[in-house]
Amino acid sequence: MHGLINKAIQAFVKDTYGEERWQAVIDLAGLGFSEFEAMLIYPDEQSQKVLSAMETVLDRPLDEMLEDMGTFLVSNPQAEALRRLLRFGGVDYVEFLYSLDDLPDRARLAVADLHLPALELVEKGPGEFELICSKGLPGYANVMMGILRAMADDYGDLVILEHAGARENSDIIAVTHVESQFAEGRSFSLGAHSL
Repeated sequence: MHGLINKAIQAFVKDTYGEERWQAVIDLAGLGFSEFEAMLIYPDEQSQKVLSAMETVLDRPLDEMLEDMGTFLVSNPQAEALRRLLRFGGVDYVEFLYSLDDLPDRARLAVADLHLPALELVEKGPGEFELICSKGLPGYANVMMGILRAMADDYGDLVILEHAGARENSDIIAVTHVESQFAEGRSFSLGAHSL
């Protein structure tokens, strides 16, 4: 698994649960190191050991934690680059949803060896969508659910999200777009800001 993904898991656990809990996770996983490098590729088994250890040490269902991690990736100021990548997908939430089909390719433009599973948006009716998340990364649909929730907040839109089961080699997220500009969204501009 790509180091950026492992590094995101590490940042989520450290920022949310603290350094000591991260160390307990990594000790239980028995990897022999405590920090992931963002640009290395790690064996999938190592990442699976970390995820299993997270569930044990943090005593929470992994699906819930991965959804929280998706929210963390959008809302944490240290992950502003990902938020910007997602916001470039559209001026409103519905345009953002339609841009998700291209997200794996946009991610590869940013990091050439980062291969995310395919996403496909299907419009079922006015304001009703299904996001089909191909399998390939553990908990991918859960992380996407958290990202979708955080991006709705980012745009200020009201949405209802639910896991709608699995089909063939994909997980399905049902998205109901209830209202645009339900609340004040976070500010965003296309230009980068310098400090």
